[in-house]
Amino acid sequence: MAAVDDIKSRLDIVDIVSETVNLRRSGKNYTGFCPFHTNTKTPAFVVFPDTQTWRCFGQCGEGGDLFNFVMKREGWDFSEALRSLADRAGVTLEEFTPEEQEKAEENEHLREILSMAVTFFQHQLRNTQAGKEALDYLYQRKLTDETIDIFTLGYAPDSWDTLTNYMGSRDITEEELLNAGLVSKRDSGGVYDRFRHRLVIPIRDHRGRMAGFGGRVLRPDDVPKYLNTPNTAVFDKGRLLYGLDMARREIRSKDQVVIVEGYLDVIGPYQAGFKNCVSPMGTALTEEQFRLIKRYSRKIILALDPDAAGQKATLRGLQTARQTLDREGEVLFDARGLMQVEGRLRADIRVTTLPGGLDPDEVALEDADHWARLIKDAKPVVIHVMETLAARDDIDDPKAKEEVANQVLPLIEDIRGSVEREAYRQRLARVLKVDERALVRRSSIPTSRRQRGYKPPVALPDLPATSAGGATRRLEETCIKALTDDPTRIHFVNRAFRGYELACLHPFDFTQTDFREIFKLLTASLEQDQEDPLDFVRKHIPEPLMDVIDKNTLEDIYPDWRFQPNAPSLESLVNMFIRLRRIRIDEGLDQLVFLQSQEQTESEDKTLEFKKIVLEHIEVRAKLDQALRQSFSYGKHQN
Repeated sequence: MAAVDDIKSRLDIVDIVSETVNLRRSGKNYTGFCPFHTNTKTPAFVVFPDTQTWRCFGQCGEGGDLFNFVMKREGWDFSEALRSLADRAGVTLEEFTPEEQEKAEENEHLREILSMAVTFFQHQLRNTQAGKEALDYLYQRKLTDETIDIFTLGYAPDSWDTLTNYMGSRDITEEELLNAGLVSKRDSGGVYDRFRHRLVIPIRDHRGRMAGFGGRVLRPDDVPKYLNTPNTAVFDKGRLLYGLDMARREIRSKDQVVIVEGYLDVIGPYQAGFKNCVSPMGTALTEEQFRLIKRYSRKIILALDPDAAGQKATLRGLQTARQTLDREGEVLFDARGLMQVEGRLRADIRVTTLPGGLDPDEVALEDADHWARLIKDAKPVVIHVMETLAARDDIDDPKAKEEVANQVLPLIEDIRGSVEREAYRQRLARVLKVDERALVRRSSIPTSRRQRGYKPPVALPDLPATSAGGATRRLEETCIKALTDDPTRIHFVNRAFRGYELACLHPFDFTQTDFREIFKLLTASLEQDQEDPLDFVRKHIPEPLMDVIDKNTLEDIYPDWRFQPNAPSLESLVNMFIRLRRIRIDEGLDQLVFLQSQEQTESEDKTLEFKKIVLEHIEVRAKLDQALRQSFSYGKHQN
């Protein structure tokens, strides 16, 4: 049995959901208030034990299986949820080589040493006279004791060996302290404490595991102002984002991440209720950090320091973003009728300008509404760069105009919408006081990337599987297997669906999280043009999902793969996707009837909303029925 199936067979979704949601039994199902949005009146969250699935019929309209629930609850990606649930279910995912196992154990030991240091620094802050200065500094920054404890802030004493001696009394060697980045070597031999008379901020990776420390000076004349752990086996500053372990759930919930400059710029807003801030710890954003961010959201707001250095860091970060974030294609036709594809950033990057002389924590703790307005009013990146450069240079100088245009136009070309691009060009022309025609530029990328503009089916939210769950999973597995054999079949099915006036394929067409993750990877393979799609999939697919690609043939999984005599296999695939979506529509209608039977649509507004959703389902079902009739008619015609 595959690892995913094995985990599902050992864990009950009702038990997992009940840990954070108060469920009430209603017949054979369970209802409660959805944990993913604010709602205290309508318990429209339903768990279906028979199919081991869940769905919210309220505001968020989401749902799925056990994996999907844990991913959304914890802010994890699929791999993280897989590891956690496998550990809970007692399922072994993979076996390390002896070398890999030894390395993993060494890293875990380093994290244990770092955790011991956290306890030491916390004690020094709370229970020593020397730590009072650091504690008073935190109080001056308006941090509460609760916040200080949540982020486990501490104090490093003004001593060369206090930490070394403390660790030595617990059988931690100098070599281990060096490997953990807690001490530095003396030229004359021996070691000395790296952090001395500093406020100490523990730094954790996105999974909450200890990685290192940041230390802030308490004396104005000490340098450097911030001192970090050096690169170690578990600490790489360019691959970490401070606060991401605390923020990831809120980032996914709000679908927005705010990037700030320093440690306290994360901590202050968190205390004020804004828990979606992360920090690159004072350096320009790296590619690895952007890859971390885009796991959780592609709506990014930069709220960096308003001084000159902060502006330069902003521009450097934006350039990195343009080079790092995934792109999607846009279908265009030139005068010769040839299709071209232009790369467009698959992200919404905005920049907010902070009041002069104030840091994010000062703004958020002084006036939470002001911080909320700053985030809400953040400007699109193109406008920010345009205004920043125009204010910096003598805009009447022709050479300055050229320089500004050279930096802004590439960003404009990365905008997906043609109307939006045109609006930015017009705005730039007004700022530079030049003819807009001088700014028109065209670029193209290879045509192998897919069309943009897909909109997920509104009438097809994340519906649970049929009561005949095994048959539905087998049908889903057949479809995903056909696509993994040849990802370009996605284009064929989408063309057929558009002909039937149906929404194109989407991850929500699959009820199983493992199939969804594979489908996302398949679409990503078609969006890039550096590798063959199948090579790309095999290179990036998580190891536990490899069996979906490698095992069985289509006929082994689903004997009716060519259930229409003499019909092409691609036509059969379209038919199966139609049947799969038809099953889910019927289930959606059944579940809506169940919801109504629970008297959860009492108000007039709720009743109207309920009727609207039902009508949408019925409309899509009619289109699917028509598509099925045409499909079968095609098969008979071929005979």
